[in-house]
Amino acid sequence: MDATADKIAMLQEWVREASNGVAFTGAGISTESGIPDFRSPGGFWTRNQPIMFDDFVRSPDMRKEAWRRKFEIDATVAEARPNTGHRALAALVAANRISAIITQNIDNLHQVSGVPESRIIELHGNGGYAKCLSCARRYELDWVRGNLDADGMPPDCEACGGLIKSATISFGQPMPQAEMQRAHAAASGADLFLALGSSLVVRPAADFPVLAKQCGARLVIVNREPTPLDGLCDLVIHAEIESVMAPFLRETPG
Repeated sequence: MDATADKIAMLQEWVREASNGVAFTGAGISTESGIPDFRSPGGFWTRNQPIMFDDFVRSPDMRKEAWRRKFEIDATVAEARPNTGHRALAALVAANRISAIITQNIDNLHQVSGVPESRIIELHGNGGYAKCLSCARRYELDWVRGNLDADGMPPDCEACGGLIKSATISFGQPMPQAEMQRAHAAASGADLFLALGSSLVVRPAADFPVLAKQCGARLVIVNREPTPLDGLCDLVIHAEIESVMAPFLRETPG
């Protein structure tokens, strides 16, 4: 048995022993579904200066550009489907081996894989719909697209006249407090914290693995590349997430 196989076997044992496992997912789990990592060299954000939240609110031109980019990105990721990693996590949630999934991703793939909304904590929002910044009314993306004016300007909220924005957290936008509180509670109460596909450099999200370890959890990192927290954790597996998580899909019901 090689070293990676030994580590996967150890992870399987730790998952079986855990009474309150928590998963933490980053872009790496979704790149295996064909979704680009927008922060990597050559990625979308290296080719497009990010639009800051204050600029979105202040400038009609920035709002128009933000929606143009949104629909461009959606065209790139429209065909993405949950992979083995997503499905394995869904199976572990269904088997009550994982109580919550904290995610940095906005792609909705955890929901599509079958994880209940109540078990998902989205730190950076969700790109599958839009919300009014003033009254939080939800709008479907097809409605926004169908109501762009001839110049590509997005519509205002039908309920209160507020600005409609993709339900994601933009650069400079405050983190969602309810989700941050839920993530804090999940991390501090975990006895196993499994970080999958995150570079663990984007804060404050990257603070949750540290919190879990400080509160007594076994910390496991699965990522293709080293992370700044590798030295802190109990187990590091540098491998493809699908190969690491496939055994969990096979050994859980459904």
